[in-house]
Amino acid sequence: MAECLRPWPRVRWTPGYRSRDVIDRRGARPGGKGAGGLLLLLPILLRSPLGWLVLAALVVGYLFFGRGTGPVEEAPRGATAEHAGGGTVDPQAAFVGFVLDDVQSTWSKLFAEAGVPYARAKLVLFTDATPTACGYGTSATGPFYCPTDQRVYLDLGFFRELAQRMGARGDFAQAYVIAHEIGHHVQNLLGTTERMKVPRALREGPAGASVRLELQADCLAGVWARGTQERDLLEAGDLEEAMTAASAVGDDRMQRRATGTVSPDAFTHGTSAQRSRWFRRGLEGGSVKACDTFAAPEL
Repeated sequence: MAECLRPWPRVRWTPGYRSRDVIDRRGARPGGKGAGGLLLLLPILLRSPLGWLVLAALVVGYLFFGRGTGPVEEAPRGATAEHAGGGTVDPQAAFVGFVLDDVQSTWSKLFAEAGVPYARAKLVLFTDATPTACGYGTSATGPFYCPTDQRVYLDLGFFRELAQRMGARGDFAQAYVIAHEIGHHVQNLLGTTERMKVPRALREGPAGASVRLELQADCLAGVWARGTQERDLLEAGDLEEAMTAASAVGDDRMQRRATGTVSPDAFTHGTSAQRSRWFRRGLEGGSVKACDTFAAPEL
């Protein structure tokens, strides 16, 4: 899979693939209700000179920064839950939708085998920033999962950064990212996310709950990758692409790239070696049981 836009081997996939679980907000127009709050505040703000200054600041903030805080009009450019018909789907959205559906089909099957219902997550494509049930999300945070609304949020610009700045190229590297975020959805459905409700001292650090949660999501991505391997969907080098991507976003490598130093106490996702190791553990184990990072004495 050297290029993400060509058909996957032995799978009927075309650049026009549509997923009903992809919501495309790229180019979305913010709703018009964001100014309502300003109108309600006018009688109070106009009573004093200070109020006028506050009003001016609010107007500037609304015009340049806060327009996206209101309701979002979904742009009907791809197959989405709101806009499933008409128009064309660009190749990147088609690829993301195909991977998303394949990952979720794998988990639907595994959950069914365990007698547990699987609720499908949605994936929101956005540019720069977007409102979420977990607060305002920006592309600066990278791809993320919000357990409150059970949605994955992805700015496709991250894939360019992954390839150009982090050296993780290839479509399976991108597929790993999506599988990792759906891994967080699986954790949410299984109740594992609740393990984050511990004192801050237990969440942070190289062996904290945050690192264990992220490494487990890497392992769950590996479980999905095993399914693609068993279905003979992989080409030579695909797994290496995923391993490179997992390694590229390790805390140690990210910190060294940003500051030139490594601070284990500030780890939140695990080292490059840990992330690639747990991805491989899921690949080899092929089950949730193989991914119990919270019971592992060493990560």
